[in-house]
Amino acid sequence: MNKAEKEEIITKVTSLLKEIPSSMDIVKKGGNRHKRFEYLATHMVEKAIEKDALIISENRMGIAILFKTSKKDDNFLKDISSQIGLVLNVTGIKNAYRIVKNQNYIKKQRPQTGEYLYCWFWGILAESRGADTQVGKEMKDEFYRQATEYQIPLYAETRMRKNALVYQRFGFELFHEWQHPSGDTMYFLRYNPPPKKID
Repeated sequence: MNKAEKEEIITKVTSLLKEIPSSMDIVKKGGNRHKRFEYLATHMVEKAIEKDALIISENRMGIAILFKTSKKDDNFLKDISSQIGLVLNVTGIKNAYRIVKNQNYIKKQRPQTGEYLYCWFWGILAESRGADTQVGKEMKDEFYRQATEYQIPLYAETRMRKNALVYQRFGFELFHEWQHPSGDTMYFLRYNPPPKKID
């Protein structure tokens, strides 16, 4: 991926983050909030590129970050408190403790042993949303392809009920709901792939 392509993806992720309750929660209010969203998007896209976890739809309007990980993967999403840049440029110090506490609960819902796929981010730009655009289906098919290829489960969570319903329509199972401290409900979802077909 060249510099211009990377910048295009960061711009799109920045825009999508502004619609997601979890990122609106962690990005400190006041001042130049756009810059904070941009810093967070840059961090996420760079981490995704480093881990070969970036999925981009054919029309470049859908972007997802899908990590293959496990509980013991030390390099995976280290606690935000250890990422000084994020604390200073995105969350603010007051916010950081609350975020870590929430993250600890969320992480406990994921497998404590073995490998799994984790959908850290999935967004589709407004003009490509809807059943007739096929962008969501194209990306879901890639998630499922990887889950089947690796024969490991796929996990995701969302605080947007309509997104939880879309996940379920795509074949995810809703296995847990949590009253998030923000007042929202957080939906925890997983997909268990079918056994791999032997040719």
